[in-house]
Amino acid sequence: MFKYFEPNKVFLITSKAPKYVLLLFVIIISIGLIEALILSPEDYKQGHAVRIMYVHVPAAWITLGIFSSITFLSVVGYIFKIKNFFLISKSLAPSGLVFNIVALVTGSIWGKPTWGTWWAWDARITSMLLLAIFYILYLLAWRIYEDKNKVFKITTIITLLGIINIPIIKYSVDWWNTLHQPASINVLSKSTIHISMLFPLTMMTAAFALFSLLIFLMKYNTELIKIKNKGLDRL
Repeated sequence: MFKYFEPNKVFLITSKAPKYVLLLFVIIISIGLIEALILSPEDYKQGHAVRIMYVHVPAAWITLGIFSSITFLSVVGYIFKIKNFFLISKSLAPSGLVFNIVALVTGSIWGKPTWGTWWAWDARITSMLLLAIFYILYLLAWRIYEDKNKVFKITTIITLLGIINIPIIKYSVDWWNTLHQPASINVLSKSTIHISMLFPLTMMTAAFALFSLLIFLMKYNTELIKIKNKGLDRL
């Protein structure tokens, strides 16, 4: 089954995909921005400041999703010796870090009118900052270590340590007394957010996911071209 993940075979698909992903991204982000900035209602307490939510929340979701994916790919790749999984993880990480920073910055901007301060050592904010550090450590490991087997092992360890932080980010509002409100969107129970806000939030999340996919494809294709130029069929 894993033979289909060989770089040359994957490149046949990934080299053609970016233009279609870009087109879809432009369509979805256009709809999302119109809904978020024009059609969605302002909050009765926060006013127009609530519109930061349409960037902050999707960015946070994408951040968690990418790190979870990197961890899964690293562990499976290490156990089954699938080196291409590490290349995929390496290509995913930069966009994950970017969205992590976006989530922290927009959270700070949102926090000023909502909490009266740019930064607070809130459990969720602190755990998101810690996740950014794990992203940085992961990317640094790829730059510092030249031995592939060593970098595979170290990056897998980093992701396993970092993944412990994911449930802390998710459930911090339930476990501790934090400045963040409890989740408004629930999969297993009724969501408390109105559809007029849920729809643009969903569209912006889809747009960010497509943007992450686009950056991943560009990074991944670049890595595959480097391998091809070295005359290698696989990692």
